[in-house]
Amino acid sequence: MFKRWLRAAILIAGWILITACGSAQAPRYVSPADRAPLTADHAWPKNSFLVIGYHDVEDDAADQRYLSVRTSALSDQIAWLRDNGYHPVSVQQILDAHDGKIVLPEKAVLLTFDDGYSSFYTRVWPLLKSYNWPALWAPVGSWVDAPANKPVDFGGLMTPRSKFATWDMVREVGKSSLVEIGAHTWASHYGAQGNPQGSKLPAVANREYDKATGKYETDEQFYQRINKDVTLITNKITEVTGKAPRAWVWPYGAASGVTLQLAKEHGYRMAFTLNEGLANAADLDDLPRILVSDNPSLKGFASQVAQVREPRTMRVMHVDLDYVYDSNPDQQRRNIDKLIQRVYDMRISHVFLQAYADPKGDGNIRELYFPNRWLPMRADLFNFVSWQLQSRANVDVFAWMPVLAFDLDDSIPRVAKWNPDTGRSAVDPQQYVRLSPWSSEARQRITEIYQDLAKQTSFRGILFHDDAFLTDFEDASPDALAAYRAAGFPGNIAQIRNDPQTFERWTRFKSRALIDFIQQLTQAVRAIRGPQVKTARNIYALPILEPKSEAWFAQNLTDFLGAYDWTAPMAMPLMENVPADEANAWLDKLVNTVAQHPDALDKTVFELQARDWRKNGTHDEIDGKQLAEWMRQLKLSGAVNYGYYPDDFLNDKPEMSEIRSTFSSYWYPQK
Repeated sequence: MFKRWLRAAILIAGWILITACGSAQAPRYVSPADRAPLTADHAWPKNSFLVIGYHDVEDDAADQRYLSVRTSALSDQIAWLRDNGYHPVSVQQILDAHDGKIVLPEKAVLLTFDDGYSSFYTRVWPLLKSYNWPALWAPVGSWVDAPANKPVDFGGLMTPRSKFATWDMVREVGKSSLVEIGAHTWASHYGAQGNPQGSKLPAVANREYDKATGKYETDEQFYQRINKDVTLITNKITEVTGKAPRAWVWPYGAASGVTLQLAKEHGYRMAFTLNEGLANAADLDDLPRILVSDNPSLKGFASQVAQVREPRTMRVMHVDLDYVYDSNPDQQRRNIDKLIQRVYDMRISHVFLQAYADPKGDGNIRELYFPNRWLPMRADLFNFVSWQLQSRANVDVFAWMPVLAFDLDDSIPRVAKWNPDTGRSAVDPQQYVRLSPWSSEARQRITEIYQDLAKQTSFRGILFHDDAFLTDFEDASPDALAAYRAAGFPGNIAQIRNDPQTFERWTRFKSRALIDFIQQLTQAVRAIRGPQVKTARNIYALPILEPKSEAWFAQNLTDFLGAYDWTAPMAMPLMENVPADEANAWLDKLVNTVAQHPDALDKTVFELQARDWRKNGTHDEIDGKQLAEWMRQLKLSGAVNYGYYPDDFLNDKPEMSEIRSTFSSYWYPQK
């Protein structure tokens, strides 16, 4: 099952002596004067602003079916923001800041109200006028358009028509200089079947699955459905208010790159999600918001606002879908339920979920877990499990994907290794069999696989696997040699290797070429799935500990930190043949080396090993106590984010009782 990790060990073998461990294992003392200031003490980045998302407002009980807050609570919250130095800004001011006409004030805040409740007209608008605070109001067109006295179907809940505004209310409010009317779709605020298993996914961001035909919407069908919706809401708001809407608010906060592009073509200039953090006028395509729900106390509201800039601690379980898959549907469903329960009980933040099948464990990918153009589908499973993890276990899911190791037909060029003894080039059977990144056909097909992933599945990010490497004898395929010549290098690897300066330039050229290709894959995914998709990439430990070893991997830590949202070092001491009694010192050295790069620890997630692959499947599980000890060492060394691979949820390996208090910030909270 884990031959692919043994292949990584083979790659590293012979270079381990370079990584000798001499660092102390205890945390290093940093004097108060040298410590980084708390996030709350930092000035806000230029043109940043806080967006707060509300829904219904009620005088009495706050009905959470509509995410209501009480009128008195909303008034108290606006007053608290005012009294604590927050400055209200309008949609127009944000657009002016984006266009370089103004600079937003420090601690700028925008209030938004979704769905189109009549309470905005009767309760919110009077408060806005009293405080002289601007806001964005984004109704769902079909709810406001409902006939008088006819109940509104609010996601299956039949709701009195009076709960929602009328177009006359929208027209009157839209005349106010305090209120911007935005769009929350015409009639796409619902969950549509998004896979064969029946998951209800946000309709505006996902292709619908037709159970009767067993088919998904085509690109054209999805485009036509969404374009009709955007056209209807845009035309109606323009007709009612006399002004074309400029703000798009995603139902459920779920974004789509295709829908976003359509909205832009209709004149929208900003799009609001429910992602975390501050928004910034420089990036109007992915504006995060705080969601106010459960009618919080003023203390709870203040805490939520104060923590918006605090970085989220990442805790990751790395999960094989091969463990989940079973030819028996009943057993497979039991496996899924067991996984969801374990992730929920662990109280972590992220799951890196395998989107490809690798039952042989050799890392050469012959099947995928989603519909696609180029490889067989073992089962249409990734989307369902991913959505279950997101909606039931409350975690962010990253699709764990290969970069080059797809077993496409033999006509597609593979990475070839040059043999200095024979002068010949051939595929190295000791490594991942990778497609050549310089083959235009390989790049096109890999890109289309990633596009299909983005079309057919729901996820928050992508983890690019460790197969994206090139040794100091690779790539020697004809396409690669042609690319070298075009870049000004000699036409053969022997000449390149014989000149130290040329060899160093060639190493950098390959490192950047892999990053450029992965960034193209990212752009292809974001064009379909949305700009909110995050990226992470595995990096071997040796290029971190010994930068000159970039020549053996075409991986460079500085490059990674600049190119990806997250860098994921393989912090696996046993895989690198580090003696057990030196593992903590080795981990300490790894963390300390990363820490030499400014702010790097906030963008790095260290991946520990939960298996000892040197034992080749015989009692290879690493004891939960040992894994917990390594986690504690990472913390002592200053690591902020970490996870482990693999999680054997079927057999409770590693043992939850041993690792949970060290692994999960919920069970042992630390800031």
